[in-house]
Amino acid sequence: MEERTEQVTMKGNPLTLMGSALQAGDKAPDAVLLNNELQPVNLSDYRGQICVVSSVPSLDTPVCDMETRRFNQEAESLGRDVKILTVSMDLPFAQKRWCGAAGVDHVITLSDHRDAAFGKEFGVLIKELRLLARAVFIIDREGVIRYIQLVKELSQEPDYDAVLSALKKAA
Repeated sequence: MEERTEQVTMKGNPLTLMGSALQAGDKAPDAVLLNNELQPVNLSDYRGQICVVSSVPSLDTPVCDMETRRFNQEAESLGRDVKILTVSMDLPFAQKRWCGAAGVDHVITLSDHRDAAFGKEFGVLIKELRLLARAVFIIDREGVIRYIQLVKELSQEPDYDAVLSALKKAA
């Protein structure tokens, strides 16, 4: 498996990403994740809809919390054919607990803890931590990646305006 360095940092310290870098225009890889009910979910199940896929290190950290809450707010005005998925290595039980406590009901949380399939396929698995890098992917109705934002520093939030602008173009 390909290893990429100098892509992301945590508090300025470089980390290694596992998997190949994807580009806008690539067909989105499929990955099996677990939903909050421990049921397998394929990313391909969302074909026919536009997906904003946000990968985060852990919902139980302040930046991931703020990011997921922000996307939950934005989801209300995006229409029914736009799905926002947040993928982390958190256990499904922890994701369900976090969503309930945070009042997050428009974002679908999915866990990659079992196989790290998403992390490997999308090139965002952090080797040193076995967590996911902070990134946002927009996947169109046909399963093609239209936008990628890999956040350089894990402790920073994504550029929401850039994501929303790209989403309008993909719709």
